[in-house]
Amino acid sequence: MANVLLTEKCVRSCPYCFAKEHMDSSALPQLSWDNLMYIADFLEISGERKISLLGGEPTLHPQFVDFTTYLIERNFHVHVFTSGIMSNERLLESQKYLAHFTTEKLSFTCNLNHPDISTQSESEKINKFLFAFGHLTTLGFNIYQANFDFEFLIQVINKFNLERHIRIGLAHPIPGEVNKYIPVEGLKKMAKRFAGYFDLFERFNISPGFDCGMPMCIFTEKELGRLFKLNKGILKFGCGPAIDIGPDMMVWSCFPLSNMHKRSLYEFNSLQEVNRFYKDLHAKIRNEIGGIYSDCDACKYRLNEVCMGGCIAHILNRLYNEAPVRIKEIYS
Repeated sequence: MANVLLTEKCVRSCPYCFAKEHMDSSALPQLSWDNLMYIADFLEISGERKISLLGGEPTLHPQFVDFTTYLIERNFHVHVFTSGIMSNERLLESQKYLAHFTTEKLSFTCNLNHPDISTQSESEKINKFLFAFGHLTTLGFNIYQANFDFEFLIQVINKFNLERHIRIGLAHPIPGEVNKYIPVEGLKKMAKRFAGYFDLFERFNISPGFDCGMPMCIFTEKELGRLFKLNKGILKFGCGPAIDIGPDMMVWSCFPLSNMHKRSLYEFNSLQEVNRFYKDLHAKIRNEIGGIYSDCDACKYRLNEVCMGGCIAHILNRLYNEAPVRIKEIYS
């Protein structure tokens, strides 16, 4: 699946944002119709029928509804990553033309921050979005500090009868930049707090699935057993290319690495070529350092690709100020 940025404008300024390279841009380009159609053709030729729309805040794009409808009519499954914060006009337009689709055609991940760092106006807009699109929506949440809270997410799921799943992400460092995230040495403490919510997840039949970069070994065997049970045996500890495509048709591996090894989409003939390019790059880096812990090098779970050894951005961030004694790809 490819992630396509419709716009680099955003409605929030999250302290953990790992897309600052783009959100802080002065130009703030928006995807054009020509570029959208090229991307759709590119994915179709690649045999890919899933596409994610994001930003920034994708619903800020003036053609958001038209773009989404166009892609659905071309038989793509469209997944939208949104904050749920949009104007009344955009919400009404979206509801009129998009709310009738089923999850086979359209779905949303609504990334929430804790209410303590959201304004009342933002919270009201999110509630309106979830009321209109809750039947198509899964919640997402990014952990960036030790004292995180999941209870409010469960309350939101119950209130709006959402999908009983939470997409859990870890905020990752941007090599050479400043953003908030839990350092490597704090991840096991984070995992203990995470495990403290297992009973609540089980009580309300909610599965906490992981986005990329979560290392397997921060959980005990008992905790892993409960996690697998909560997720019905489907649980990933991966870290691989996500493939983000910007409005200017530049492509990169993932947001934390968006200022490294950018290429033009026009350099590739298929999505498989893009994936292969960045997988090879990741493999070269992990041949230098296997994972975020020293034990990762010989870990059987990493060698068997059950766990990828944590986020590659942590590795590159650690090496950022190192003398250039490793392969050149690390410092590009």
